[in-house]
Amino acid sequence: MRDAETAYRNFFASLKGTRKGPRTGAPRFKARKDTRQSIRFTANARWKITDSGRLNLPKIGAVKVKWSRTLPTTPTSVTVVKDSAGRYFASFVIDTDPQADAEQMPATDRTVGIDLGLTHFAVLSDGTKIDSPRFLRRAEKKLKKAQRELSRKQKGSKNREKTRLKVARAHVKITDARHEFHHQLSTKLISENQGIAVEDLSVTGLARTRLAKSVHDAGWASFVNMLEYKAQRYGRILIKIGRFEPTSQVCSNCGVKDGPKPLDMREWTCAACGTVHDRDINTAINVKTAAGLAVSACGAPVRPELDLAQRAETGSHGFPTEPRAA
Repeated sequence: MRDAETAYRNFFASLKGTRKGPRTGAPRFKARKDTRQSIRFTANARWKITDSGRLNLPKIGAVKVKWSRTLPTTPTSVTVVKDSAGRYFASFVIDTDPQADAEQMPATDRTVGIDLGLTHFAVLSDGTKIDSPRFLRRAEKKLKKAQRELSRKQKGSKNREKTRLKVARAHVKITDARHEFHHQLSTKLISENQGIAVEDLSVTGLARTRLAKSVHDAGWASFVNMLEYKAQRYGRILIKIGRFEPTSQVCSNCGVKDGPKPLDMREWTCAACGTVHDRDINTAINVKTAAGLAVSACGAPVRPELDLAQRAETGSHGFPTEPRAA
């Protein structure tokens, strides 16, 4: 009931235009063919964690749990989820101390700019290049075979359900590997840097091009979301610059805009200063500069402070600053 109330509230707020983001449709019943299921138990549902480490659920009993981590505090609710591959997960809601979370990360004054791409998943402003794992591309042959077997099974048969689980397990294996890669990389960047700058890419627009499969395989939006909530949790600073910033057209050495360049040009020479640039590293440096992270971020604001204009600089350029007659 609470979920339905939230869905209707978002729907009516979207109709009135008071809700940010894309327009939200009216709530719908779950599809009959949707194999995902979930149930939430709140504090008054009489569920508990036994002394032996089992999860005691109402009307179900004690369930054996394989714990991924120990709970730091007493949870307030638990949600049991069954995914499309037939796996069950228990997700707990707990209250954490922001100050204690921030103290877990080592103190650092490093800052970094990140350029996300397809050839390399991420290129850092210090010259580090992180290869793209391409999890979907590597498992595509096996996935095609499983989907071909599924299409040949009779609808409603038990063999079709078995094959559907096989396809679902292949998909979740790819998804889990991608999430693990994103988690490890985002945690590493958050722990090593106080300030991080990324470009606000239009993933929805890029997913309409011929590179759609590669864009979805990279999972940029999921990675940036992880950086965002981890930076907020551990006291780091994440800055997103506009997607229309000409980071790939500006020389990071002299600041001269050299014009747009085709995607196949991976290196170019600045016509003004003669510096030879690696396209991705130059873009990452410009992302860092555009975010205002070129100065130290430890113990000082990441963005540079605004300077007051001098008396001779006030007014419109080219006009005298003294009072003029109307």
